[in-house]
Amino acid sequence: MDHLAARAEAHERKGAATVASIDADEHLIREAEKIAVALGRMFPGLCEVVLHDLRDPQHAIRAIENNLSGRQVGDSATELGLARIADPEYPSVIQNYPNRFPDGRPVKSTSIGIKNAEGEYIAALCLNLDVSVLSPVTLALSNLVSTDNGHREQPLETLRDRNARELRQEVEARAAERAATPRSLRREDKKELVRQLQRDGYFDSRDAAQTIADLLGVSRATVYNYTK
Repeated sequence: MDHLAARAEAHERKGAATVASIDADEHLIREAEKIAVALGRMFPGLCEVVLHDLRDPQHAIRAIENNLSGRQVGDSATELGLARIADPEYPSVIQNYPNRFPDGRPVKSTSIGIKNAEGEYIAALCLNLDVSVLSPVTLALSNLVSTDNGHREQPLETLRDRNARELRQEVEARAAERAATPRSLRREDKKELVRQLQRDGYFDSRDAAQTIADLLGVSRATVYNYTK
């Protein structure tokens, strides 16, 4: 009798543990459902959010917000859901993968697997972003910020004043690259430096030629000759 009583008690404890586990899983899924609803309502008409209950793959869809795919609550699990059911080691997060709605619209999807305390996948939260809505906006912004290809190599102007101090710093820095002071540069180096300054727009500021001449120890006319 004691043996039978012990077996009955063990069976009862096992049953209680199973019920507790089911209750814990259900609680976890209900919490995930709150997240699905909140995410969907944050991106109305733009991002479909689906919660799959993987405990019942034939009727997996537990909640769906912003229904863009035409599926319904109670529909079956997708291939990712079935893969997670079959393999607990399947990646828990698959992010930003390309997808499509049944009508052909392009989608960017993210799938998040949810495990219980035993390490089994019991749910999956999936986000499906309708990128077709954003494509016209992206194109409009691209057109807005694009510039004429004919002027990419050399800017036509710089929208700031190049004062004498900035010009002096630039000349001294470029001379230092040649391990020299501006006045000690060779004639060819001075000519190349002046041409670089011209290409970079330093001659657009007032008195730039005279400032450069003073720094290099040459005449203003020589500076202009260097630009030719």
